[in-house]
Amino acid sequence: MPTMQLLNWLPDSPIVIFTILLLVSLTLPPWFERLRLPGLVGLLLAGVVLGEHGLGVLDSQSETMKLLSDIGKIYLMFVAGLEIDLAQFKSKKDRAIGFGISTFIFPMLAGIAIGLWFGFGWNAAILIGSLLASHTLLAYPIVQRLGLIDTEPIIISVGATIFTSISALLVLAICVSVQAGEFSLYSLSWQLGSLAIYSAVVLFGFDWAGKAYFKRNGSEEGNQFLFVLLSVFLASVGAQIIQIDQIVGAFLAGLAVNDAVGNSLVKDKVEFVGSVLFIPFFFIAMGLFLNVPVFISTLTTNFTLPLAIVLGLIISKFIAAWAVKLLYGYSRDETLLIWSLSLPQVATTLAAALVGFNVGLLSEEVFNSVIVLMLATSILGPLLTQKYAPRLLPLKAAKSSFNINPTIKGGENSQEAEKTLPFTVVVPIYNPDTQRYLMEMAALVARHEEGSIVPLAIATHAQVHMDEPEFQKALKQSRLLLKRSEEVGQEFNVKTEPVLRIDGDVATGITRTACEKDASLIVMGWSENTSLRARLFGTVIDSVFWSSHCPVAVMRLLQEPVEIRQILVLVKTIAPRTIRTIRFAQLLASTNKAAVTLLHICPAQTSPQQIAIMETQLTEILSVEGSSINSNIVVRATNDVVGTILEQAKGFDLVVLRSQRRRTAGGLAVSSVTHEVMQNLRCSVVMFGEPQV
Repeated sequence: MPTMQLLNWLPDSPIVIFTILLLVSLTLPPWFERLRLPGLVGLLLAGVVLGEHGLGVLDSQSETMKLLSDIGKIYLMFVAGLEIDLAQFKSKKDRAIGFGISTFIFPMLAGIAIGLWFGFGWNAAILIGSLLASHTLLAYPIVQRLGLIDTEPIIISVGATIFTSISALLVLAICVSVQAGEFSLYSLSWQLGSLAIYSAVVLFGFDWAGKAYFKRNGSEEGNQFLFVLLSVFLASVGAQIIQIDQIVGAFLAGLAVNDAVGNSLVKDKVEFVGSVLFIPFFFIAMGLFLNVPVFISTLTTNFTLPLAIVLGLIISKFIAAWAVKLLYGYSRDETLLIWSLSLPQVATTLAAALVGFNVGLLSEEVFNSVIVLMLATSILGPLLTQKYAPRLLPLKAAKSSFNINPTIKGGENSQEAEKTLPFTVVVPIYNPDTQRYLMEMAALVARHEEGSIVPLAIATHAQVHMDEPEFQKALKQSRLLLKRSEEVGQEFNVKTEPVLRIDGDVATGITRTACEKDASLIVMGWSENTSLRARLFGTVIDSVFWSSHCPVAVMRLLQEPVEIRQILVLVKTIAPRTIRTIRFAQLLASTNKAAVTLLHICPAQTSPQQIAIMETQLTEILSVEGSSINSNIVVRATNDVVGTILEQAKGFDLVVLRSQRRRTAGGLAVSSVTHEVMQNLRCSVVMFGEPQV
């Protein structure tokens, strides 16, 4: 391929291609997100500029680009299947399937009509229809932030993704077979039969194998990570063996290992690697296929095709949402929210469009129109979701006491009764510099709840011999730390039960001890670990957050807990976990007669009515019978989240925030402000997290 003279000095090497892809993936998406555009737009544009119609640096036909593009495409479909919440789908499966059929059939018919109207054959027209039939939950983080993920409109939208994606991929497989001239009644029957057997093997076999493997290798995160990768690529190879596209296998593999992986650290790492590495490569590769002159011509001289496809998608998805409104009796706002969630066309649509284009089934004009469709819906869908989702927020929030204790349910005379556990705080101690403040905080909370504290020292030892000098030194240090912790407990007149544990893994030792002691809370110290292993497989704090059975409070205390008088709580969503975080802050405030301020930051475009609803909800949450805690509510409408938090935190002794897990949307990671806030706050911080349930 021709290359600009200024770039001739670049070696013709796969390492150079990989380096360029990394540079683009790192730099461009943040710039476009600042412009309120999806980061993938920047990746597509980079592919156009670096491709054969631009600088000619990257060649779409090179073996390196083909390999990286295929991996990215497979990973994109795998993550799409992995992110679907199967538990939510099962809870409303009948209505989810109903909406899935509706939002598949109407766009499918619209796409077929558009294809035939513009002179395409039946096979190409059917494929165009299947491209419109699926959807990507690009706006899911918006409803998650608002605490609406457990509402029925969200559940059926998530569930419909399974039906539409599988159906669209099945149509793709049949259309590709017809294009190759291998279609007949016999071949169709054979393909459907082999696909059914293959799907059963992947969905049930991989699910069983995953659960068995994870059960036997509970602490081997590296091996679990490799098992997940092997599953997705093994499923993709199996799909090619039965002559269907590999993205079908990747999506089924995502659904299959979904249940086994659950909400674990391994899932987070798998999504993270794909989101920051391979999936961006796929979008760059998509840009390489864009012929700029043809693309411009499509938008100018033949603009009716992309216009018809975009309008056909928007109208048909609206009809599908309105149909379920009539069928299930949803309100107008619920219907509009369902419609907005089903608009974005990213994962399945782009992957299938590229397959159809490569086999010659779709023309460049159609391929370019699909790119326009992706750009239009990935912007319009989230904007509409942002508008309609807040209207579903309930006007009242549930009240509860300060108690954050777990409960035990037991049956007696066929009736369930709840028994509250004694309040126990487990405090892992390993740093003499932070030990006292942590013990003081734990003692204050335990004394308020008339409970006890369990100082925990873990001596790590992976060898057989217990008489090694280094290990004996660690035991001596642990006993000294426990003795000091007992002294703090005596100062505060709190029952103290020191525990010395020998374990090969610190996080496992903490969570197992907490479970054995029926702990109500784990109090840990904050540590900044930037090692390579910590980045790949998480820190001790990450592992405890993910595997603990009870709430975890990670603290960076810069002053004695007894001196804390002003507490700021960051409230991102209105959800049960958020309410329990507020209760935890109120519990801390009650021990010191401190004041609590709730801070909620909403997007700059939030209406005054929506702000008023949020203030009403927060007021209801703060209302606890018998409480005399001084409290306040601050709501700020701004897009500068970090800056606003840091400004509002001035004058506070302690900031309480809830741990957030990084999620992906359409394959691209959604940024979190938690780390940046922790780095820049100049006061004490508590990061409150709960077990994954």
